[in-house]
Amino acid sequence: MDINGYKKTVLANTDEVQIIFMLYEGALNHLKIARKKIENGDVLTKGHHFSKVTAIISELSNVLDMEKGGDISKNLRSLYEYVLQRLLYANLNNDIQALEDAQKVVQTIRDGWQEMMQKMKNSVEVHAAV
Repeated sequence: MDINGYKKTVLANTDEVQIIFMLYEGALNHLKIARKKIENGDVLTKGHHFSKVTAIISELSNVLDMEKGGDISKNLRSLYEYVLQRLLYANLNNDIQALEDAQKVVQTIRDGWQEMMQKMKNSVEVHAAV
């Protein structure tokens, strides 16, 4: 594979990685808004944001490739299931602690994803310079 083919492959993967990062960002944004809605007693709008973050996490879980991903996919699936359970509890009980539990997990995964993106970017820059 020539350097242009390599760049195209990395850029295509980077796009996918960026989309997933944006999904994590969106989930965190909806979690922050849902928390404010709970604190303000806005039950109707709170449910909308819980629905959005639940849809995001569910989709992230559904697209995992359990065969190719091995233990990483299994671990992510378990984390997503935990997040979904905490979201359901938080939504039904207006429980800030359950919301924070979910938020911490999503934040940790997002941070790891961001670190991976940076490493990919650095790798592309190194290979492009070669």
